[in-house]
Amino acid sequence: MQHLPELLGIAATIAVGAASPGPSFVLVARTAAGSGRGNGLLAAAGMALGGSLFAVLSLLGLHSLLLAVPSLYLALKVAGGLYLAWLGWRIFRGAAQPLAVAIADDGRPAPLSGRTFLAALTTQVSNPKTAIVYASVFAAFLPADAPLSFKVLTALTVFLIEGGWYMLVALVLSAAGPRAAYLKAKLWIDRSAGALMAVFGLKLAATLR
Repeated sequence: MQHLPELLGIAATIAVGAASPGPSFVLVARTAAGSGRGNGLLAAAGMALGGSLFAVLSLLGLHSLLLAVPSLYLALKVAGGLYLAWLGWRIFRGAAQPLAVAIADDGRPAPLSGRTFLAALTTQVSNPKTAIVYASVFAAFLPADAPLSFKVLTALTVFLIEGGWYMLVALVLSAAGPRAAYLKAKLWIDRSAGALMAVFGLKLAATLR
């Protein structure tokens, strides 16, 4: 296949980035452990779609646009960072509240919520670090003469990598053992996760370079 080394380079780099701890991992892990496997998989799908959107934007020249308009990236960092900080504050503030959608004791699955998918999608696309990573990776590996078929395959590969990783996270952390541990320590887990996400977001918003 033409340009196979470039595709493998993009895939490997995106896979490492997806597996790195961050707000996306925190959200999927917390959703899967607290709201069940179905909602965890919905969150994974939201993350996959968000990653694919960045892939498409990068294929359309996101890196060149950010270099040409530095104020655009600054606005992205501030807006995205503040959103992540707000989301972290919501998680922290609601740590003491019982989960209304937690899996019932008789094993019945929690009801699915479209808000789970939307929250995951907005978390993914609001992270400015994700945007710049995708833009940089594609700028480094994307062939100048890449045909449309290569670009479509690249976007599909990104979707499968992002979706596959977060599906794995959702499946593992929605199992009985991790779920029981989460529900037992929900207060401190949510406070820690919310605080980390808020600090991450504020740090991004405050970094002007």
